[in-house]
Amino acid sequence: MADLRPFAALRPRPDLAARLCELPYDVLSTAEARGLAADNRFSFFHVSKPEIDLPAGTEPEAPGVYVQGRRNLLRLIADGALVRDARPGYYLYRQVMGAHAQTGLVAVASCDEYRQGIIRKHELTRPDKEDDRLRHMEALNAQTGPAFLIYRSVPELDGFVRQRSGAPPAIDFTAVDGVRHSAWVIDDEAGIAFVQSATSRVPRLYIADGHHRTAAAARVCRSRQGIGGSSHFLAVAFPHDQLQVLPYHRVLKDLNDHTPGALLDRLNTGFETVEAETPPLPRPHEVGLYLDHRWHCLRFRAALVQSADAIEALDVSLLQRHALAPVFGIENPRTSRRLGFVGGIRGVGELERLVDDGEFACAFALCPTRVEDLMAIADAGGLMPPKSTWFEPKLRDGMFCHALAEPAEG
Repeated sequence: MADLRPFAALRPRPDLAARLCELPYDVLSTAEARGLAADNRFSFFHVSKPEIDLPAGTEPEAPGVYVQGRRNLLRLIADGALVRDARPGYYLYRQVMGAHAQTGLVAVASCDEYRQGIIRKHELTRPDKEDDRLRHMEALNAQTGPAFLIYRSVPELDGFVRQRSGAPPAIDFTAVDGVRHSAWVIDDEAGIAFVQSATSRVPRLYIADGHHRTAAAARVCRSRQGIGGSSHFLAVAFPHDQLQVLPYHRVLKDLNDHTPGALLDRLNTGFETVEAETPPLPRPHEVGLYLDHRWHCLRFRAALVQSADAIEALDVSLLQRHALAPVFGIENPRTSRRLGFVGGIRGVGELERLVDDGEFACAFALCPTRVEDLMAIADAGGLMPPKSTWFEPKLRDGMFCHALAEPAEG
């Protein structure tokens, strides 16, 4: 059963939260972060991407980068921009993006349960990215970016969250991208006891985003033997029925020596192809193809989608097996330099731009993967193809931090 515990968070001073909290470290480049933080000494990019404060060209994994990150975190604490709560508690974190709203429970999750598979993953991690997050945690003595977890909706817990989030929030701001972020504190004995009881009956959790952070936290726990805060990692857990999953599109550098006409002929073996006047909105087992300044709607032929295997039935798997490998010659999507990925938040307009500008030769727009499919695959011990899901909105780094030692600066 899920072991989600209260903790005493480091949180931004409410009047500085809008200036301090930032997008996750891995969704934008160093140059983008440097530009956004240039005139803002409170920006959390100084902690999450500290290479921005070192000479241009400094490698993000250089030892001095982690030292700089620690220095910047301690400065935010010393300046009173980040304040440690006096006692442990749970927190609620609501995000509103347009018409979509989701409210998660902020807690620390068990590294042992991750190793035991109670907290389930759905994708592989890369050792170099794990090493980076491990060095960051060790240098800062804190976890500064939460893992994004999912649980199957529990009515009594979700009702409690709705009731508590009806009160005025402790932190409330709208970021420059238009997403509203609000937080509430649950530090009363009755509230803590209720959450502990309700979450103890959650049979398992699923990682949506943050596989590398979670894997690195488990390694830190092992090396520190679970001492201090290292036995648990920072997380926000959302009910599955509140989440918004956007598609992860594919772009191809070349047509593998095919002309546009020959490419369409080859694709006809696996798809029914119809030219579209406007960008199609793919449904399950459909993809949109942008080629030669025109959109096409491609429907997988019925014989190809009859699979009892949940992974093989995913559109990203079908596209790989019946188009990217046989037609484009891309056997390994994890390593191919001819294949690129575009998160759905950028929209199909970004696919058109990339192709029209000549940076890529064609683009495939996909239907989002369902949360239910992710959970079913994780329950079966399966791993999804790379870049199968894009969850939006993204959790903000700096909204909550978890100290691994007492005190955080120790």
